[in-house]
Amino acid sequence: MISTFLSLYAAGTLMTNDLPTSTPHVMPWNENVLLETTAVPEKREENIAPVIDAKAAIVVDLNNGLILYEKNIHEPLPIASLTKLMTAIIILEENDNTEVVKISRNVSQTEGSKIWLAEGEKITVENLLFAALINSANDAAVALAEHNSGSVDAFVTKMNNRTTEIGLLNTNFINPTGLDEDPPIQPTNTTPDESNEETTDSTEIVETETPSVQSNYSTAYDLTLLGRYAYGKSFVRRAVTKKELEIASTNEGLTHKLKNTNELLGTYLNVLGLKTGTTDTAGACLIAIIENEDGNNILTIVLNSPARYSETKLLADWTFRTYIW
Repeated sequence: MISTFLSLYAAGTLMTNDLPTSTPHVMPWNENVLLETTAVPEKREENIAPVIDAKAAIVVDLNNGLILYEKNIHEPLPIASLTKLMTAIIILEENDNTEVVKISRNVSQTEGSKIWLAEGEKITVENLLFAALINSANDAAVALAEHNSGSVDAFVTKMNNRTTEIGLLNTNFINPTGLDEDPPIQPTNTTPDESNEETTDSTEIVETETPSVQSNYSTAYDLTLLGRYAYGKSFVRRAVTKKELEIASTNEGLTHKLKNTNELLGTYLNVLGLKTGTTDTAGACLIAIIENEDGNNILTIVLNSPARYSETKLLADWTFRTYIW
């Protein structure tokens, strides 16, 4: 049974302060103690698991880490803007929310989802975090990375170092946004052979297939650890429930209207966050924290889903109907 538990989880996710930053590989873990002190839901075996078309999916009990549903949970897949949870974690642990960030030209030219930060604009770390988590703004994520580490590359190194510390064993980042990137261009020798020797017919040209894009990747299993860790931050819990917000710069009176990309907020489900993500390579992804009427919280993940919101609803409905706490 121990293999079905994720060792990052602990009670008290709705505390007003940040949760302890314990990590899976150092946290003491004893199955007997867990079962004696934590309510483990009982499954109604007659309820057949739903058919989910997402490439990978998982549902876990947020209180104790019991896996309630799984599909391809250890398959590495692109994760798009779910990436921004790691970006936010590093900023919240290393920067003060009142710090002021000056927007660079590089930030203003960031592609994809953005709030149109202007070169020279000054804005607080707090507002950039809101933009990254609520609006999934890529320019805000790049601005935070540059402010924290001086460059995006240096920040990405921190991100990958942090994966080991949190216990993410099948996760890798190439940027703080989740955007797909073209692979580096491999140098080729196009200079004519100065020896003037003729190429014989026996020379065989072998074409190798290279990926069209590179992406941040992770697994559904790893993302439960990342999602739980991020949700332990009080700022994250506060930000991801906001449907709309207006933020302002500290100079020139610039304002930005934010709209949450999570369409499950405000539905019949009591959704407490977390994060959406979409790129051509990753497809539609979603991490969600959902609470039932008895106060039991689950964490759901769907990766590369043809219908991330309806599949998340299906997983939540099935879980709360199938398990008795």
